[in-house]
Amino acid sequence: MDAAGAPLSDAAVALRGLRFGWPGAARACIDITDFTLAAGERLFLHGPSGSGKTTLLSLIGGVLRADAGTLRVLGHDLSALSGARRDRFRADHIGFIFQQFNLIPYLSAAANIALPCRFSPTRAQRAGDVPAAMARLAERLELPTELLARPAADLSVGQQQRVAAARALIGAPALVIADEPTSALDTARQQVFLDLLLDECNAAGASLLFVSHDLRLAGRFDRSVALGEINAVAEAAA
Repeated sequence: MDAAGAPLSDAAVALRGLRFGWPGAARACIDITDFTLAAGERLFLHGPSGSGKTTLLSLIGGVLRADAGTLRVLGHDLSALSGARRDRFRADHIGFIFQQFNLIPYLSAAANIALPCRFSPTRAQRAGDVPAAMARLAERLELPTELLARPAADLSVGQQQRVAAARALIGAPALVIADEPTSALDTARQQVFLDLLLDECNAAGASLLFVSHDLRLAGRFDRSVALGEINAVAEAAA
């Protein structure tokens, strides 16, 4: 059983003895003995700036490769996959809302949202009618139709953040990773965003790993964990 009381065989994410350090650094910035995210669980992860939150999400999302330990995501050992296979796995199964958004600036908002379905037949199949799925997400995130035709570079920071969220959610990924996804939103839009995020994850049976420094949001989640409780490194670089 894991810390949340779920069998490990049902875990969406299971870390054992995970270590990672940036090249040239004197020591590791991630040193986690044991951490599990159960299938379908909605977990709120928090910690101060520089504690390693973004680094941990990048490891779980397959953007970075661990130096040591076991990292299983949706039943797959990411440490055994090449960089190209991790990219494919992420495209097919993980919706990632990056802290810096990572939108393609010259593409329209609509084209950015649809990118996962363009690169992953699996996501496209789950989305079904891609334009309709995109329009539904955009409407719920208060992104007007006329805005969807504009290049991402022309959008406000808050609009870009909502486009990044729609991109992560389209095609019902099994795991959603969200790195400070409400930081550019006002209070009202934060609640709209959280309603959509939680509803979409519930509908898809997806697990959600949500990182934020805003502890006021923690009550919307099944469990709240401080990174300092699981990361043995006292002072880490994110």
